[in-house]
Amino acid sequence: MFPARIDMVTLGVANVAASRQFYERLGFVASGFDSKDVTFFDMNGTVLGLYGRVPLAEDAGVSDKGDGFRAVSLAINLASQEAVDQALGFAESCGGRIVQPVREVFWGGYSGYFADPDGHLWEIAYNPFFELEEDGRMQLPPPAR
Repeated sequence: MFPARIDMVTLGVANVAASRQFYERLGFVASGFDSKDVTFFDMNGTVLGLYGRVPLAEDAGVSDKGDGFRAVSLAINLASQEAVDQALGFAESCGGRIVQPVREVFWGGYSGYFADPDGHLWEIAYNPFFELEEDGRMQLPPPAR
């Protein structure tokens, strides 16, 4: 049995302290775990970890070389197009680099992307097809039977 969940996402970063400051400027709150080598943020049920790029690659047994598109993005879904505009602007004011300005997208939603200081992509989106829970989490339609 393999659990269908993600407990933690760890981003390999060049400088843990600088990346922590960036995410704290976004409003993320670091956990009480105190270490200069790793930082953890509670993301409403999932944990975001920041860890050195080289030691993370060593831990996984892979090369730390590589750049460009990583074939992954992280996403935050919001309740309106206006909220997306505000959030993406805020991310930019905190040091995020806009890589795709907000726009209406092919699937019927509204989104834009920013990159953190290490190039990790974050999508900020409004999806009119999915409801949001009171705590802001996406509510997917139930499985087809």
